[in-house]
Amino acid sequence: MNSPAAPPANLPKRPADSSIAPPWHTAIVLFVMLGVSLLGTRANLRGISGPHGRLPGYLLAIIIEWATLAFIWWGLKRRGMRLSDLIGGRWTRRMDILRDLVIGVAFMLILSGALQGLGALFKLVSPHDVLAMLPRTWFEMIVWVLLSMSGGFCEEVIFRGYLQRQFSTFTHSLTGGIVIQAISFGLGHGYQGWKLMTLIALYGACFGVLAHWRHSLRPGIIAHALQDIAAGVLARFLTH
Repeated sequence: MNSPAAPPANLPKRPADSSIAPPWHTAIVLFVMLGVSLLGTRANLRGISGPHGRLPGYLLAIIIEWATLAFIWWGLKRRGMRLSDLIGGRWTRRMDILRDLVIGVAFMLILSGALQGLGALFKLVSPHDVLAMLPRTWFEMIVWVLLSMSGGFCEEVIFRGYLQRQFSTFTHSLTGGIVIQAISFGLGHGYQGWKLMTLIALYGACFGVLAHWRHSLRPGIIAHALQDIAAGVLARFLTH
């Protein structure tokens, strides 16, 4: 558990400074993610749900995330790569799963506590429209779990996998890759307001460091999904 997971042995032989997709492909991914964020800042999030509750908003987010991931998969395929190559840290034993689960849970608890402390210190509060999007019924809770699992997987692959790798290549710097993907991650949550976007960017940077340390997105995917699920569960029980 003390040593990082080794990268898959059958990764394609590529130069260390080789990009995994052309710049235009990365520009489209950024355009989609930041465009959706911009629309979120201009739209009333509660209005997206309409008379059918929060489910349409949840389903729309799931569709956008998986469509973006499919576009990334297509770009990787053009360069002879697989999505599993980008994720890394292949599970071959039950201990591999347990190790990443323990790391993911521990990381989530430590990071959540630290960021909650920063949020309290700087008196950061989620906008009312964002709080209104959290699940209230049991059925919404079930779909929220699916949304959280999709977000944990898709966003980690998009930001900590694809964009971090691309920006590291473009800037010839690992630090540059982590920082720029973290800023992009913060900007991708424009509906949260600029103060929380700053905190979310810091959150993204910590996940970027985790991904580099483990040579795998798996612990981050676990931590990300669990944190989002926990937010919905707390909202469900604190409002009843």
